[in-house]
Amino acid sequence: MTIDIEPLRKELGRKIEDEDIVTQAPIKAMIATFDRPDNVPAEGEPIAPGWHLLYLHSHARPAQLGKDGAAFTGGVLPEIPMPRRMYAGSTFTFDGDIRVGDKLRREIEFSDIQLRQGSTGTLIVTTQTRRIFTPRGLALTEAASTVFREEVKAGARSGVPERDPVPGDTPWRRTIEPHPVMLFRYSAITFNPHRIHYDRTYCMEVEGYPGLVVHGPFAQQCLLDLLRDSMPGRRIKTFAVRARAPLFDTAPFSVVGRPTSDGNGAELWTVTPKGTIAAQATATLA
Repeated sequence: MTIDIEPLRKELGRKIEDEDIVTQAPIKAMIATFDRPDNVPAEGEPIAPGWHLLYLHSHARPAQLGKDGAAFTGGVLPEIPMPRRMYAGSTFTFDGDIRVGDKLRREIEFSDIQLRQGSTGTLIVTTQTRRIFTPRGLALTEAASTVFREEVKAGARSGVPERDPVPGDTPWRRTIEPHPVMLFRYSAITFNPHRIHYDRTYCMEVEGYPGLVVHGPFAQQCLLDLLRDSMPGRRIKTFAVRARAPLFDTAPFSVVGRPTSDGNGAELWTVTPKGTIAAQATATLA
């Protein structure tokens, strides 16, 4: 498949802005969805790492959605000439707290685009850099990558790459059962319309997956929660996660991790039911 991305490169640097207010209601939904022991933070108290995804949603109108349910116009990205998309990873820098009651301002920049060849064919990888500001200044910078892929031929199965085994010396370990209700709730609280996460018929018959796909940010949140539970009292300064293979609702998956030797960071992984790497993450701590 031959694609010229030079016209798309001309859109690099494009920016859009939006605003929101940090309220308690979606936090209560997040705590319930993940069955967390957290208390709901009061007015003026900070929210947990990753919970910023409860705010500043894309509110694309129906006419702006593709057949996969996800928005193909109205955001910072140009229209990408490939029909399927997947979370590829994110890199976060936590510069300050986001607190209940804060008025948020987010700046999104179309910051990179690459054309690659993968095991499943031609890929376009885009990066959006998102900066979230509170009344106290810059709170969070995220470089979020999305992979766009070719259409699956009718009746074909979507390729699921086999990856390396996860290291064995990981003292932090948790099993996650991504049942459909949990995935639906996460789609709802993050206003994510992508059908691969809740529409089993579409997911299997059109995109060729074996089951509902676990959201990349859902698994990312599981890693963040494992980290803060395993190193209580430490502040996460940076967190980088790279997706390597999808997870599905057909079986439980694991999240595992370990501190770095100097105690100032951590390495974490999501693990497929076969024991191979689904995503890998690194963090630095204060």
